[in-house]
Order: sequence, then structure tokens, then C-alpha cells
Amino acid sequence: MIKITFMGAGSTIFARNVLGDCMCTPALRDAEIALYDIDPVRLMDSQLILSAINKNVNEGRADIHTYLGPENRKEALSGATFVVNAIQVGGYDPCTITDFEIPEKYGLRQTIADTLGIGGIMRGLRTIPVMEGFARDMEEVCPNAWFLNYTNPMAILTGFMQRYTSVKTIGLCHSVQVCSENLLKELGMEDRLEGRTELIAGINHMAWLLNIHGSNGDDLYPAIRQKAFEMNQAGGHKDMVRFEYIRNLGYYCTESSEHNAEYNSLFIKSRYPQLIEEFNIPLNEYPRRCIKQINEWEEEKKSILNNGAITHTRSLEYASYIMEAIITNQPYKIGGNVLNQGLIENLPSDACVEVPCLVDGSGITPCHVGRLPVQLAAMNMTNINPQLITVEAARTRSREMIYQAAMLDPHTSAELSIRDIRAMVDELIDAHGDYMSMYR
Repeated sequence: MIKITFMGAGSTIFARNVLGDCMCTPALRDAEIALYDIDPVRLMDSQLILSAINKNVNEGRADIHTYLGPENRKEALSGATFVVNAIQVGGYDPCTITDFEIPEKYGLRQTIADTLGIGGIMRGLRTIPVMEGFARDMEEVCPNAWFLNYTNPMAILTGFMQRYTSVKTIGLCHSVQVCSENLLKELGMEDRLEGRTELIAGINHMAWLLNIHGSNGDDLYPAIRQKAFEMNQAGGHKDMVRFEYIRNLGYYCTESSEHNAEYNSLFIKSRYPQLIEEFNIPLNEYPRRCIKQINEWEEEKKSILNNGAITHTRSLEYASYIMEAIITNQPYKIGGNVLNQGLIENLPSDACVEVPCLVDGSGITPCHVGRLPVQLAAMNMTNINPQLITVEAARTRSREMIYQAAMLDPHTSAELSIRDIRAMVDELIDAHGDYMSMYR
């Protein structure tokens, strides 16, 4: 029997999408499903919603079990075929609040703070020790399982798992599969969607739409560049940072403008406060989303359950398609996060890169891309440098390397002195308490 273990099952909406997808997939619908979390209330919420989906759309075929707390983790993982990871160590309160409030005291403003920047570094450092525990359990009780990681910071966490554990790991994001579709719709080019071809590669949240062609083979980029320039000249829309990438770097990237605004030193600048309004940058966006979701959860849960009439339609999330392709040996292409073993020639071999991958009965095979345009590789390197140092800081438990990762983060280093960076890191480590106790 196929066993699917979901780590962080208290991420109820995401668990519903991924596991609901599995229940809509003939090759997976009879699976044993293990839900694992450390929060008993959210774990029960997920069990309630998934049991209703199982009954309503899957004729009760799936066998759903819950596992609460670290003492039951190994049992949840035992014999798993696939492990989906969606944990958030420390949650919104206190850890996300801390990751925003302390840097803001030093004059460092952020938008999402889950992938790069000082917030992404801190999130990676407190998550790696937990994921390392998962890996050691998996090496013992399900050594052949595929670990499908959705947790951010993607490149940091996936890169650690791929370099320092024997677990078969792929990092998955939501943005690759909708990148060109959303771009063309945004530019009023919906008529070019059908039959298009494309190549996307780079790093997570900063992978590049390297080429895109219409169904008749014509290059769509000239029209994209012109329309994006015109939209930014008019102003006021939500994708101005990425459209500015197109103007100045020549290419569009996968993740949103609110994310990319904090991945470089170009947009959030204390000396140029007018850029925030000019490029419509939503500072402190992630805390606002978290508060909204927390406040609206009970009503949302009622809406999802819909008096027991809950249903589900298979989504575009990669997880169920990967599982299906491996089980049935029917090929499927994804954009996956993997170690750069001869894939992108002008990025480091120990970097975690996002490239096309072929999935079939033999597993997941990354595809060779070649060289990125030099300016795109250079942008990626500004993010790869702190990612690699953060991985090593976590592996060695080195506080000094945490300082170095922060000093090489493009946004942090553009705004703060070395003295302030070190003081901020110290304050963050202290404030995170037990979550960061291994770095004291």
C-alpha cells in the first residue's frame, strides 16, 4: 500500500489541497494517509476536513490517521512512500513577529521575510534542526521515501537536505507552473496562452522565464517587454518590481513582486523612501496576511466544510502529479529545486537551483539548462551566497557564520553597518529563545 505522510498537517488549507489532490487521483486514492503535527487543534481541524473530502469525493477509500508530537513522529513516517513537508517552526506568533519587529528597530524593512533577508535566514536556521530530525527518522524507518519539501526558505532547507542527508529530496514551489500564464493574462495576451512553450530556470523565487514562444513558434518576449514597460509607465499595479526586472535585466522571474522587492538592494532603501510608493511595495505584507488568516480561520473552516458538503477538484500543486508519475511510470515534467550537479553552468555546484525535471518510475531527473545570461546569474548569486552560508551556519551551529550570512544578504548589507548587523543578529537569536538555542 502507498503511504503518504504529511508533516505539518496543521497547515490545513495546504494539506487539504495536496491530499485532496491525491484522493482525486486513481493511482493514489487508496493510500494510507498519516497526518503529523505538534498542534492538536489544527491537527484535528485537518483530520475533520480531509475525512469529509475522503467520504465525499473518494468513497472513503483512503485510510487516514493522525500523529501528534515528536514522540509519535517516527511512527507517522514508518514505511512512508512519500513525505510532504509543510512545517512552520515557531509559527506567526512569536517567530514571524520577531523576524519583522527586531529588524525594523534597526531600520530594516521587509515584505514577506520567509526566503531571503534576515527573516529568511532566521527561519532557515530554526527550521533546519527540525528537518534534520525528520531526515534521521526517515533514514531509519522509510529510507526509500521521497521527501517533497514545500517549506520556505526553499533553497536553504532543500539544499541542506540534499547535501547533508541521504533522503531523496525535491523542493517544490507554487510559482513555476503559473508564471507565464499569469504574466500573459496580466499583459492582456490571453490569446497566446494555448500551445505556448517556455523554459524556466534559476533559483527558487528567482527563476527566470528564459524564453517563451507561441504555438506557431514566434518569440513572445518582444511584445511582453513592450507591454510591461507601458504598464510600469502607467504605474499603480501589483507587479511593478518584476516588470522593472524585465526593463533592466531583460527577463521576467517566477515569484511575486512583493517577494522580489526584498531579494536585492534596489527597491527598499531608506535614502529613497519614494520607491515604496513608486513601485507599490507592500511593506510588512506577510504579518498582515497571517493576522487576516488567523482572524478568519473559524469562518473559513465552516465555509470549507459547507455543512458536510465539502468537495475537491484536483489543483495544480505538483505533489500528486509527482506521486502519480513515480507510481505509474507515466512521465511528467515539473520545475523542481535540486542540487546544481551540472545543470546551470555559471552557478555553483553546491547551490540549490530550480530547473525543469522529468518525473517517472525511476524517480526525479533534473534537466541540463546550460548557462544563464550573465546578468541573471549575477542576480541569483547575490541570493545564493547568503543561502550557502546559512546552510553551513546551521550545519556547524556557528554564530559567526550567521553574522556572515546576514552581512552578505543584499538588502541587509545595503541598509545596515556591520556593527548593527551583528547586534541585530544577537538580538534575534536571544528573542527566539529555544528555537535558536543551538546557536548560542
